[in-house]
Amino acid sequence: MMMNTLLQRIEPLRRRALAFTSILQHPLLLLIRLYWGYDFFQTGLGKLNNLERTTEFFQSLDIPFAYQNAIAAGASETVFGVLLMAGLASRLAAVPLIVIMAVAYATDDREALMNIISDTEAFVAATPFNHLLASLVILVFGPGALSVDALIVRFRTPRSR
Repeated sequence: MMMNTLLQRIEPLRRRALAFTSILQHPLLLLIRLYWGYDFFQTGLGKLNNLERTTEFFQSLDIPFAYQNAIAAGASETVFGVLLMAGLASRLAAVPLIVIMAVAYATDDREALMNIISDTEAFVAATPFNHLLASLVILVFGPGALSVDALIVRFRTPRSR
Protein backbone atom coordinates (compact mmCIF):
# COMPACT_ATOMS: atom_id res chain seq x y z
CA MET A 1 0.00 0.00 0.00
CA MET A 2 2.84 2.37 0.83
CA MET A 3 4.46 1.49 -2.51
CA ASN A 4 1.24 2.39 -4.35
CA THR A 5 1.14 5.80 -2.64
CA LEU A 6 4.77 6.44 -3.56
CA LEU A 7 4.13 5.48 -7.19
CA GLN A 8 1.09 7.76 -7.31
CA ARG A 9 3.19 10.69 -6.07
CA ILE A 10 6.00 10.02 -8.54
CA GLU A 11 3.76 9.53 -11.59
CA PRO A 12 3.07 13.27 -12.25
CA LEU A 13 6.81 13.97 -12.06
CA ARG A 14 7.53 11.12 -14.46
CA ARG A 15 4.94 12.44 -16.93
CA ARG A 16 6.37 15.99 -16.79
CA ALA A 17 9.93 14.72 -17.26
CA LEU A 18 8.81 12.61 -20.23
CA ALA A 19 6.98 15.58 -21.79
CA PHE A 20 10.05 17.80 -21.35
CA THR A 21 12.48 15.30 -22.83
CA SER A 22 10.11 14.56 -25.72
CA ILE A 23 10.25 18.25 -26.68
CA LEU A 24 14.03 17.90 -27.09
CA GLN A 25 13.74 15.00 -29.56
CA HIS A 26 13.14 17.07 -32.71
CA PRO A 27 15.82 19.73 -32.12
CA LEU A 28 18.32 16.97 -31.32
CA LEU A 29 17.50 15.10 -34.54
CA LEU A 30 17.85 18.38 -36.43
CA LEU A 31 21.28 19.03 -34.90
CA ILE A 32 22.44 15.50 -35.69
CA ARG A 33 21.25 15.82 -39.28
CA LEU A 34 22.80 19.25 -39.80
CA TYR A 35 26.15 18.47 -38.20
CA TRP A 36 26.75 15.01 -39.62
CA GLY A 37 25.00 15.73 -42.94
CA TYR A 38 27.34 18.69 -43.46
CA ASP A 39 30.32 16.56 -42.47
CA PHE A 40 29.31 13.87 -44.98
CA PHE A 41 28.85 16.58 -47.62
CA GLN A 42 32.30 18.08 -46.95
CA THR A 43 33.99 14.67 -46.87
CA GLY A 44 32.33 13.66 -50.11
CA LEU A 45 33.38 16.88 -51.82
CA GLY A 46 36.91 16.33 -50.54
CA LYS A 47 36.97 12.88 -52.10
CA LEU A 48 35.66 14.18 -55.42
CA ASN A 49 37.97 17.21 -55.49
CA ASN A 50 40.99 15.02 -54.71
CA LEU A 51 40.03 12.01 -56.78
CA GLU A 52 43.59 10.95 -57.52
CA ARG A 53 44.58 10.92 -53.85
CA THR A 54 41.31 9.21 -52.88
CA THR A 55 41.86 6.55 -55.54
CA GLU A 56 45.40 5.93 -54.28
CA PHE A 57 44.10 5.61 -50.73
CA PHE A 58 41.40 3.16 -51.82
CA GLN A 59 44.04 1.16 -53.73
CA SER A 60 46.20 1.02 -50.59
CA LEU A 61 43.22 -0.57 -48.82
CA ASP A 62 42.83 -3.12 -51.64
CA ILE A 63 39.40 -1.81 -52.54
CA PRO A 64 38.56 -3.16 -56.01
CA PHE A 65 37.80 -0.66 -58.77
CA ALA A 66 39.33 2.05 -56.59
CA TYR A 67 38.67 4.91 -59.02
CA GLN A 68 35.00 4.00 -59.53
CA ASN A 69 34.51 3.40 -55.81
CA ALA A 70 36.15 6.74 -54.99
CA ILE A 71 33.65 8.47 -57.27
CA ALA A 72 30.74 6.44 -55.88
CA ALA A 73 31.72 7.09 -52.24
CA GLY A 74 32.38 10.79 -52.82
CA ALA A 75 29.17 11.35 -54.79
CA SER A 76 27.11 9.35 -52.28
CA GLU A 77 28.48 11.21 -49.28
CA THR A 78 27.92 14.55 -51.02
CA VAL A 79 24.35 13.90 -52.21
CA PHE A 80 23.13 11.97 -49.18
CA GLY A 81 24.80 14.46 -46.84
CA VAL A 82 22.71 17.23 -48.43
CA LEU A 83 19.58 15.10 -48.10
CA LEU A 84 20.34 14.52 -44.41
CA MET A 85 20.80 18.25 -43.81
CA ALA A 86 17.47 19.01 -45.47
CA GLY A 87 15.71 16.11 -43.84
CA LEU A 88 14.55 14.91 -47.26
CA ALA A 89 14.30 11.13 -47.78
CA SER A 90 16.40 10.95 -44.63
CA ARG A 91 15.87 7.32 -43.76
CA LEU A 92 16.56 6.29 -47.33
CA ALA A 93 19.69 8.49 -47.44
CA ALA A 94 20.96 6.95 -44.21
CA VAL A 95 21.15 3.45 -45.72
CA PRO A 96 23.98 4.05 -48.24
CA LEU A 97 25.83 6.15 -45.66
CA ILE A 98 25.66 3.22 -43.24
CA VAL A 99 27.02 0.94 -45.97
CA ILE A 100 29.88 3.37 -46.71
CA MET A 101 30.78 3.52 -43.00
CA ALA A 102 30.61 -0.28 -42.72
CA VAL A 103 33.02 -0.53 -45.66
CA ALA A 104 35.26 2.07 -43.98
CA TYR A 105 35.37 -0.10 -40.87
CA ALA A 106 35.99 -3.27 -42.88
CA THR A 107 38.85 -1.73 -44.87
CA ASP A 108 40.52 1.12 -43.00
CA ASP A 109 39.60 0.21 -39.40
CA ARG A 110 39.50 -3.57 -39.69
CA GLU A 111 41.35 -4.16 -36.41
CA ALA A 112 38.86 -2.02 -34.47
CA LEU A 113 35.99 -3.89 -36.13
CA MET A 114 37.46 -7.33 -35.45
CA ASN A 115 38.07 -6.47 -31.78
CA ILE A 116 34.70 -4.79 -31.20
CA ILE A 117 34.02 -6.94 -28.12
CA SER A 118 37.48 -7.08 -26.60
CA ASP A 119 38.45 -3.46 -27.36
CA THR A 120 35.30 -1.36 -27.52
CA GLU A 121 37.31 1.83 -26.98
CA ALA A 122 39.17 1.32 -30.27
CA PHE A 123 35.89 0.64 -32.08
CA VAL A 124 34.27 3.80 -30.72
CA ALA A 125 37.43 5.87 -31.37
CA ALA A 126 37.63 4.80 -35.02
CA THR A 127 36.87 7.50 -37.57
CA PRO A 128 33.67 5.95 -39.00
CA PHE A 129 31.98 5.47 -35.62
CA ASN A 130 30.30 8.88 -35.22
CA HIS A 131 29.16 8.94 -38.84
CA LEU A 132 27.79 5.40 -38.52
CA LEU A 133 26.03 6.23 -35.26
CA ALA A 134 24.45 9.41 -36.67
CA SER A 135 23.25 7.52 -39.75
CA LEU A 136 21.79 4.74 -37.59
CA VAL A 137 20.00 7.29 -35.38
CA ILE A 138 18.36 8.90 -38.43
CA LEU A 139 17.48 5.51 -39.92
CA VAL A 140 15.83 4.31 -36.70
CA PHE A 141 14.23 7.52 -35.38
CA GLY A 142 13.69 9.42 -38.64
CA PRO A 143 14.52 13.05 -39.32
CA GLY A 144 12.15 14.55 -36.74
CA ALA A 145 9.46 17.18 -37.12
CA LEU A 146 11.93 19.88 -38.23
CA SER A 147 12.52 18.39 -41.68
CA VAL A 148 11.31 18.47 -45.26
CA ASP A 149 10.06 14.90 -44.77
CA ALA A 150 7.78 16.12 -41.96
CA LEU A 151 6.51 19.00 -44.11
CA ILE A 152 5.66 16.61 -46.93
CA VAL A 153 3.74 14.35 -44.55
CA ARG A 154 1.92 17.35 -43.08
CA PHE A 155 0.81 18.63 -46.51
CA ARG A 156 -0.12 15.18 -47.86
CA THR A 157 -2.18 14.20 -44.82
CA PRO A 158 -5.85 15.16 -45.16
CA ARG A 159 -6.90 17.53 -42.41
CA SER A 160 -9.99 16.76 -40.39
CA ARG A 161 -12.48 19.57 -40.10
